[in-house]
Amino acid sequence: MTPTDTTTDRWARRWQRFSAASVRGFHSYANWLVGITWRRFVVLSVLLLLVAGLLQNIPPFSWSYTRVIERPAGDFIPPQPPQPSEAPETPRKPASIRIETPNKAGKNDGMEIVIDDRGVRITPRAKAAASGASAAEAAEPAASGADTTPSVTIKLPPGASSEAVKAAVEEARQAIEEAVRDARQEAADARRDAEQTAAQAAREARRVVDDAQRHAGSREVHEVSLGEFLPSLAMLWVVASLIIKISYKRQIQAEAQAAQAVETAESESLRRQVVEARMAAMQAQVEPHFLFNTLASIDHLIEVDPKRASQMQKNLIALLRASMPTMREANGDGANGGSARDLGRELAVIRPYLEILKVRMEERLATEIDVPDGLLSAEFPAMMVQTLVENAIKHGLEPKPEGGKLTLKAEIVHGRLNVTVTDTGLGFGRAATAGTGVGLANIRERLQLLYGNKASITITENPGGGTRVTLAVPYKPVGGAAA
Repeated sequence: MTPTDTTTDRWARRWQRFSAASVRGFHSYANWLVGITWRRFVVLSVLLLLVAGLLQNIPPFSWSYTRVIERPAGDFIPPQPPQPSEAPETPRKPASIRIETPNKAGKNDGMEIVIDDRGVRITPRAKAAASGASAAEAAEPAASGADTTPSVTIKLPPGASSEAVKAAVEEARQAIEEAVRDARQEAADARRDAEQTAAQAAREARRVVDDAQRHAGSREVHEVSLGEFLPSLAMLWVVASLIIKISYKRQIQAEAQAAQAVETAESESLRRQVVEARMAAMQAQVEPHFLFNTLASIDHLIEVDPKRASQMQKNLIALLRASMPTMREANGDGANGGSARDLGRELAVIRPYLEILKVRMEERLATEIDVPDGLLSAEFPAMMVQTLVENAIKHGLEPKPEGGKLTLKAEIVHGRLNVTVTDTGLGFGRAATAGTGVGLANIRERLQLLYGNKASITITENPGGGTRVTLAVPYKPVGGAAA
């Protein structure tokens, strides 16, 4: 034996042990499923699904880890983010209203009104011009265009009235307000443009920093979830358990029914054997008594009436020839085991039996057999008609002093073969020789074993006095199908 063969055999034995353990585990689990109620099965299934849903997001079925990726920096120089542009500041100059009126010398004279954050100042034009340098400095920016302060100059004609001055001032005020609104709008637009430029610069700065970090090194967070399959696995387990519970229960029920059927068949077979043994025992008890009485009658007739003695002897021989196969079949020696044979063979035993009794009872016994030839081949249980005929004579006609008549009739009624034995004797159970009813009980039991509920025995009073017993069995020719 090579080492390879030894290893192969070892793994084969391990596989066999594993297979056997798996099969035992499966059957144990299936038996447990079949044993629990459907309500408990549903509750356990719901609990399993809930537990699977809870476990899928907690360790050890789900966890996360962080991985740092380092890259060489090299000669990489991160670009500088662009600097946000600052919004231009506009020098705020006080708003002024200049009112000029020419004097007599032709020079401009008047008042200068200045409106700023310090309030409203009214200054004569001559005083303002006397300041010299200040006026030159104020005029220089205005000339160069750098001064954006709203300025309104109103020239009045010489000798203007106060109403004209007021109207001029109101017009100047409106012009100043409109100029201020325009200046504020321009300032708001400039501030909004500056904010947008700053936001764009911040985004560019973040992008530059992210690029630098990715080049220098990065941290990656990975999540591992092995529990995602748990709800699906739980659902699959529930469905498989449901299928096992249904199919395995049917299999167990089928096995139980098969075992019960086998047990019932064995029980019925034993009961049939017991019943047939009882019938055989009864027949064995009847035959010797009947045989001895018949032989004694033949011996007496040989001296007084040899012709009748010879006829009686022939009937006895015919009776024995016909009844011997019946007794063997009742004991289980025949092919049918005493279950059933044709009605003609039953009559072959009954006819010589009645002829012998007619010789013994003489005029006290009258018989009539009404069986069509077409029914002689019908299947009928053995020894049942003979038992009914014997009971009718022994307990009904023979104890009656004047005797009576016995009628045997066979007919088809509603698809069943009815065999009726009628006597005009004392009546059922009224004779002193009335038996214990064991024979009728055995007949009922045999009919139940052979045909179930399809056969019956009926005992009624005969309208003319006596008893009427009817056996009804399914009509079936021997060797053929039921009609």
